[in-house]
Amino acid sequence: MSKHLTHTKELKKHEILQIFTYAKNFLDEKKRDDLKGKLIINIFFENSTRTRSSFEIAAKRLGADVVNLDVARSSTAKGETLYDTAANLDAMGPDAIVVRHNRSGVPKILSRYVKCSIINAGDGAHQHPTQGLLDLFTLLQRWNSLEGKTISIVGDIRNSRVANSDIELFSRFGANVILVGPPQFLPKTHLKTTYNLKKAIEISDAIISLRTQTERHQNATFASLEDYAQNFKITKKLIKDKNIFIMHPGPVHRNIDIDDEVLRDKRCLVLEQVKNGVAVRMGILKYLLS
Repeated sequence: MSKHLTHTKELKKHEILQIFTYAKNFLDEKKRDDLKGKLIINIFFENSTRTRSSFEIAAKRLGADVVNLDVARSSTAKGETLYDTAANLDAMGPDAIVVRHNRSGVPKILSRYVKCSIINAGDGAHQHPTQGLLDLFTLLQRWNSLEGKTISIVGDIRNSRVANSDIELFSRFGANVILVGPPQFLPKTHLKTTYNLKKAIEISDAIISLRTQTERHQNATFASLEDYAQNFKITKKLIKDKNIFIMHPGPVHRNIDIDDEVLRDKRCLVLEQVKNGVAVRMGILKYLLS
């Protein structure tokens, strides 16, 4: 039976640590043949730069063959159902299909109709498990353990699949998670919440900033992004010389989510996350397919 990754909860802690062991070895960026003869299909129904290219590079570095399906030119544009598309692709014998979709739950549903592995590259506002794993990996590189650490997630949390995956993983690995944002961006939760970014920074060991996902808003929530930034932009004035790490899953709205000065700061791990994303996705592919 094929293994899938549609939600972070599908992986036990020891399985995550095994993936991270692989990922550490893959940080050298060397080409390998671990998945030689395997076929990976990327099918993205939403725009993506980092995740799609990261999966393609990860698969190729492991020696796999990669097919990127152009959704705009596929039969889905002619009215073919998502399930028929998946069934037809599965009939071609891939070892894994990496799927991103704007509807929550699509990867999980597809996993019931195919023989190959399904990997969730983001589904609606539900989950982004590979981003959550690379965020966890990046922090464990710095700290070895999240026990006793406080991590604040800032921004449009209600609409963020990244936040959902990060919250589940960080909490499971022992971190105290605080959610920061305006009331309309905060979900109903048992976690501590605050509207005061300054106070959150004072007690945090790391800050995860999120993009304001205006495409998921039914109604305007701020007069402008600049208006939002007045209270929730991470600046050098706020972080001062504090021992803290700044992260963002991308794409970053410069000088809205994080200002330019902080993005250049050595405490900012945004590009490190991108680098680690390839290695972690290599680890995921090897774990699921080898």
